[in-house]
Amino acid sequence: MEKTKRLDRILKYEAHRVKVYEDVLKLPNGKIQHYDYVKNRDGAAILLVDEEECVLLVRQYRNVEDDFTLEIPAGVTDPEDATPEATAIREAKEETGFYPGKTVQVGRVLNAAGLFDEHTSIFLGTDLKEEKLEADPEESIEVLRIPLEEAVRMIYSGQIIDGKTIIALLAYKDLKSKKII
Repeated sequence: MEKTKRLDRILKYEAHRVKVYEDVLKLPNGKIQHYDYVKNRDGAAILLVDEEECVLLVRQYRNVEDDFTLEIPAGVTDPEDATPEATAIREAKEETGFYPGKTVQVGRVLNAAGLFDEHTSIFLGTDLKEEKLEADPEESIEVLRIPLEEAVRMIYSGQIIDGKTIIALLAYKDLKSKKII
């Protein structure tokens, strides 16, 4: 099968975190197609699970929704972060005041394959340790401790709509049921 070929990538807009491009593509059938492409930094996220099978979620305002969402701690990878795992642990500390003694990566997802290039590495964190919360001054976050089964029910009731959070919760539940973790 013939592959689609990118003929050009034109910068249309640059903001503080993203760049928006117009891609000009030649399709296998010879037609020229224009697509939007948004370049963003990669990130990492972590589901923190305590010894009582409760998960730590953060409730924060998201301008895209113009509402609050429930999510796992997450953030963009900064240049000083050596690995996505370091990003996830940093974000856990900043957003909850807890960090994991043990981590397991459960995946790396492409958040919106038709538009963004942003990948998020997703981790599970257990054996939690507490330290002084050093919150990011730009964020207003409430930390919630929710039993795992209740959090899973919140996916199906529409209370949890964040993709990385849904993936992490279901991955943890699956791995736990198979006694892998």
